Amino acid sequence: MRITRSTIVTGVAALVLLAAIPSAIQDTFAAGRIYLFSWEFLADLPARFTGPGHLRFILQPTMAIILGFRGGLADARAGRPPYVMGLLFDPLHRWEYVRTGLAAIRDIVAIGIILDVVAQFLIFQQVHPGAALLIGPVLITAPYAIARGLTNRVSRMVK
Repeated sequence: MRITRSTIVTGVAALVLLAAIPSAIQDTFAAGRIYLFSWEFLADLPARFTGPGHLRFILQPTMAIILGFRGGLADARAGRPPYVMGLLFDPLHRWEYVRTGLAAIRDIVAIGIILDVVAQFLIFQQVHPGAALLIGPVLITAPYAIARGLTNRVSRMVK
């Protein structure tokens, strides 16, 4: 196996999440609830937008949109359907769409998870790995999929 930058970033994200699991389990037993499915999680969301690291709510989706543009142009050149349509309705090529999408956003998803863990620690002095696994990828996957599909459609209309 070749060690690449992507492998290192993904490995660091996994290690950070693994290191946070014991305190999350302790918090779950102490509070009697799972943070991700609690009202406390929803009440903490505004602090994430205004606290340390709030710039990531702009940078991560922007990077995902740029990567989506690139992927959408490649899809249009190859004559493939828009990204989400291909995922949903093209069973023969579904795994190719999943593979290319994950390859394009893997690094920024891992960085997003790491940034969310750091922000949680700075804001709340506690880390909830479930929240990091939800917020980091959502900031990236939704803008990526939308941008990739729209870019494909627009570039086909322009031709």
